[in-house]
Amino acid sequence: MPQPNHVMAIHVPDDSDLERNLNDRMRKYFAICRTKIGFVPNVLKSYAIRPEKLANFVNFYNELMLGESGLSKLEREMIAVVVSSANHCYYCIVAHGQAVRELSGDPELGEMLAANYRVADLERRHVAMLDFVYKLTKEPEQISDSDRQSLREAGFTDNEMFDIADVAGFFNMSNRVAIAMDMMPNREYQGLNR
Repeated sequence: MPQPNHVMAIHVPDDSDLERNLNDRMRKYFAICRTKIGFVPNVLKSYAIRPEKLANFVNFYNELMLGESGLSKLEREMIAVVVSSANHCYYCIVAHGQAVRELSGDPELGEMLAANYRVADLERRHVAMLDFVYKLTKEPEQISDSDRQSLREAGFTDNEMFDIADVAGFFNMSNRVAIAMDMMPNREYQGLNR
């Protein structure tokens, strides 16, 4: 059975609404998305119902996922998939699973991370990172010094540990919004990087 055809469960701005309501910066950003990946991600269309929230979302996302960090882009996308899997967020599993496929060059890794990251043949560093974000997502009150120590022993710096927590926190928040609004990923993600 294919996924539902809607972008989300409530009204999403159409192209004429976007043209009228978005500022020049966001119109340019949407044009870059169309040029770079061939479509505007549905999460951006969804946030466009509140243009000020869209700008904040884009700024925060770009800083976390593309900004300077000791974490690679792939590591950040791996965190997104594992957190989203723990939260059962279909949108982010599909969208960020595709990013994992693209960045890793591995057509299977995204699905392994989504189903059970422990089945993937990962470096010790990545296992420690994903163990931490999974626990942070499922049992945040159980995080302790021993969990941070496990990250240190895997080679993470204090700044990198902060970035791990920051990325995990962002996806815990955005997963809940996506689930609450029944956001559907763009179908294009499914066939990319296979």
